[in-house]
Amino acid sequence: MSDVVIFGAGDYARIASVYLEEDSEHNVLAFTVDGKYMDRDELLGKPVLAFDDMQRSHPPDRVKLLVAIGFSGLNLGRTNVYQRCKELGYQFVTYVSSHAYQTGHVEIGENTFIFEANVLQPFVRIGDNCVLWSGNHIGHDSTIDDNCFIASHVVISGNCRIGHSCFIGVNATLRDGVQVAPRCLIGAGATILKDTQEGEVYGVKRTEPRDVKSWDIDF
Repeated sequence: MSDVVIFGAGDYARIASVYLEEDSEHNVLAFTVDGKYMDRDELLGKPVLAFDDMQRSHPPDRVKLLVAIGFSGLNLGRTNVYQRCKELGYQFVTYVSSHAYQTGHVEIGENTFIFEANVLQPFVRIGDNCVLWSGNHIGHDSTIDDNCFIASHVVISGNCRIGHSCFIGVNATLRDGVQVAPRCLIGAGATILKDTQEGEVYGVKRTEPRDVKSWDIDF
């Protein structure tokens, strides 16, 4: 069991705290944010500390961290904080839900958070500082590099590689063997059938409302 401080006070941090408390041996002591972002003193009954103060009260030899910041700036905010804390000597927890499915020879890095119903097939490798929200399929022999965010119900087929700092939106699908270059943004519902180039953005046209009201349709 580790005593943990969560860096962040937004939705991801709040939700991650519940998962750690309810589905791990870790003990969440507090939340922390940089002083200029302090807008509360308490969250879920635990103190919210300015990071400068937290370093004195909870030094690296006493606690581990979870950097729980979302995907803004293609994960850059979370990555910068993770690297800064690492340089200060902090170690990090990794969480894999007890309701995720993994079968042999799976490698997972530090400060990575894997929610329930993810399927991780054999020989999958997931780097540091990644988030896999609920219900994704990660096919055999696929690699997700550092600092990625995979939203829910994404299908990554076998032998794929996701470069660092990518965001993949809900219900996206990657065919087998696809190589996604670093810092790509793949929007909700997109289908990727061939390799990408660094920084590319993929999206699908949103569904537009029909020129009729529901109560005028006979069905």
